[in-house]
Amino acid sequence: MITQQNKVDLGIYPKYVKRILDIILSFLLLIIFLPLLIVSSLVIKLTSPGPIFFTQIRIGQNSAKFKIYKFRTMSINAPHEKSTAELSNAKDYITVPGKWLRKTSIDELPQLINVFLGQMSLIGPRPLIDSENHVNNLRHEIGIDNLKPGITGLAQINGRDLLSDDAKVKYDEQYFNNISFMIDLKIFFKTFSKVLKRKDIKDETK
Repeated sequence: MITQQNKVDLGIYPKYVKRILDIILSFLLLIIFLPLLIVSSLVIKLTSPGPIFFTQIRIGQNSAKFKIYKFRTMSINAPHEKSTAELSNAKDYITVPGKWLRKTSIDELPQLINVFLGQMSLIGPRPLIDSENHVNNLRHEIGIDNLKPGITGLAQINGRDLLSDDAKVKYDEQYFNNISFMIDLKIFFKTFSKVLKRKDIKDETK
């Protein structure tokens, strides 16, 4: 009998196929976006003191913790272990290039390294920080944390920053119960459309 806990291991889209696709696609995307990654790194380094990359501990598959990589979009004195949404004065910390990196979602590109290393998948529920206890507990109860977190997911193409935590979990649950190659393909291409149109992004710079 296939239970909800092992459903993602079986069927026509087993985890090893998803992992192989993650390796191939993350490697290809890193090569394709290499010029953009280099230019972004130079701009960050030349315009504000501090490291090029922002690293933060996130909750991953089976609640294991890992270090996520993003381009740094805030000054080095910004609170490190909080999400932007938790900051009442986030705009005071965001750098000039950081505004552009966030609006274009280029700041997320270094997570392709996490995907290549096997800590994340291209498609999956977004990784959480420690303080997001409510969402983490809901995911654990449903079994969603059995999945690797993703750069993008079903919630990100259906509202992204505009969704409540409970709504995001509902989309995560829907993805968990219906995971397939075709769903991943749809999310993958729809993400590009959303990014190009800059839809559902909460602007913290205003």
